[in-house]
Amino acid sequence: MDLRAYLQTALDAAYLAKSIHQYYQERGFTQSTKSTPTDVVTQADHESEAAIRSLIAARHPDHVVLGEEQGQDKEGAFRWIVDPLDGTVNYAHGFPFYAVSIGLEAHGEVVLGVILDTARNELFTATKGGGAFLNGRPMRVSTRDTLLGSLLATGFPYDVNKDPENLTYFQRALGQGLMVRRPGAAALDLAYVAAGRLDGFWEVKLNPWDVAAGWLLITEAGGRVSGFAGEDYRLGNRYLVASNGLIHDRLLQIILGK
Repeated sequence: MDLRAYLQTALDAAYLAKSIHQYYQERGFTQSTKSTPTDVVTQADHESEAAIRSLIAARHPDHVVLGEEQGQDKEGAFRWIVDPLDGTVNYAHGFPFYAVSIGLEAHGEVVLGVILDTARNELFTATKGGGAFLNGRPMRVSTRDTLLGSLLATGFPYDVNKDPENLTYFQRALGQGLMVRRPGAAALDLAYVAAGRLDGFWEVKLNPWDVAAGWLLITEAGGRVSGFAGEDYRLGNRYLVASNGLIHDRLLQIILGK
């Protein structure tokens, strides 16, 4: 397995997506909705994923791609997990918190993660056993060891009236005086935990393309990612808590009301 070659593919794909994001930001775009009126999808989403798929197919024709917009149409030992534009609502409003997220799963294990903040040109990368980096420099999770005073983030579904579960966890955190943000792009939230900008993050009902790259970034940066029962995280678990590790157990306790 040539991780250097696969990393180069991920980088080229991410910067290709960035060019598409920028093109439509400058020239305007059409948009539509999916599950709800606030579940927005734009030309940039569709064209970014199509471009990423084409690049991967050209270089690694036997590999599989799972993408947010087109899903997955075959099985294989190597699977690229792609969110071509995480934070589409932010993007559509010109709010500069959105990214492309690309992970590579080999034989069931995530071995590579790239998240490119295309508004600020910040590149987060990680390879299994090779550490995590921000713009080429090593990065580590924060060293804050008390939950009170930590900066946390979470996210909500597009229709909280139909799916209010996380409102309960959010209220518990606020009731304990915790500082919680809701930036609106889970992949970047996870990258920020890896970079030490956030001390913790949780969310429910996440999809693999939201998580794959950021999960590896955090673990390679020295943090911890788990399910709500504290078990080791596995791709496909839709309940996720991520942190610097030091505040993890206490954050789980507060979320679950223990």
